[in-house]
Amino acid sequence: MTDEPVATPAGITAASDTGPLTYETAGVSIAAGDEAVRRLAPHARSTFRPEVLSDIGAFGAVTALPDGFTEPVLVSANDGAGTKPLIAAALGRWDTIGIDVVAMCVDDIVTLGAQPLLFHDQITAGRLEPDVVEAIVSGLAAGCRSAGCALVGGELAEHPDALAPGEVDIAGFAVGVAERARLPRPLTGEPVVLVGLVSGGLRCNGYSLARRVLLGSSPEPELLDAPAWPGADRTLGDELLAPSAIYAPTVLALFAECDARGAAHITGGGLAANVARMLGPAADAVIQRGTWPVPTIFSHIASTGPVMPSEMERVFNLGIGMVVAVPPSQADAAVATAHAAGYEAWMIGEVGPGTGTACLVNPDT
Repeated sequence: MTDEPVATPAGITAASDTGPLTYETAGVSIAAGDEAVRRLAPHARSTFRPEVLSDIGAFGAVTALPDGFTEPVLVSANDGAGTKPLIAAALGRWDTIGIDVVAMCVDDIVTLGAQPLLFHDQITAGRLEPDVVEAIVSGLAAGCRSAGCALVGGELAEHPDALAPGEVDIAGFAVGVAERARLPRPLTGEPVVLVGLVSGGLRCNGYSLARRVLLGSSPEPELLDAPAWPGADRTLGDELLAPSAIYAPTVLALFAECDARGAAHITGGGLAANVARMLGPAADAVIQRGTWPVPTIFSHIASTGPVMPSEMERVFNLGIGMVVAVPPSQADAAVATAHAAGYEAWMIGEVGPGTGTACLVNPDT
């Protein structure tokens, strides 16, 4: 009987030709992952609240409920930064993108009056680079500190072949706690005023359209180094990578101090679609165009595209990142509370009887 060669799948070299295969040769570096975890742990611990009972590295995070609640309920949400990480990758600047991920999650749950409690992240890369991971986690920690929640754990994953080296995807998951009796109810049509909180730019929404308009099919560094628009005092890269505002503490203050009746986080879908999520079937919301200044980046996108006004309103926040509904008697106080927290705010519309729809109208309509 003669020896015959052992068949191997097409495109795969037999182990005997190159030596034993390892996870490293398959594209996954355990050492890089261990080093990344070692670096990120101090950033995460800097966010810990007194309720955190476990440490980084456990298989699960243990967090107690805070005191002061009669009937606490948990409120959760998950999100990512969309295609904004492509801008971070093109510029090699990863220290703010984590703030965006935290903002997208905590500002969802705070619309229900939930105090952000804990946060988990998921960082997936074609190849783990400890410097990049540490920069991302430093942003996650900064965002969690701003929101008042603890970065209690997460997942680092290296996915060779699924993602190319240099490609990174980031997502997060937030859990908050609210008083059950104080959960906002759908607006009924009883008169309330809509107070809008400033967003200086895109935050994380509409980047696929913005990139196509401003950068073409890929974010070239030389385009990102140019002025954001003619006469701008900052580069396009700085404008597109500006971190998202985190509204959670301010919105909680508005619920506590101004008897807020509801809130809408202005993300994908724009102002009208997200404000409509506050409404019951017998309420309408009317948002007045021209009651707040629209940042220049939006008019630049619209004119460069060109992008029609209706599409701009459907995709982008147009300078309003959060809308809070308050009784008319509390509208001035709500604006003052937002200003005291460092956010410009304006009365941008109102809610009254209707059929459950929201729309933007021109002044004096």
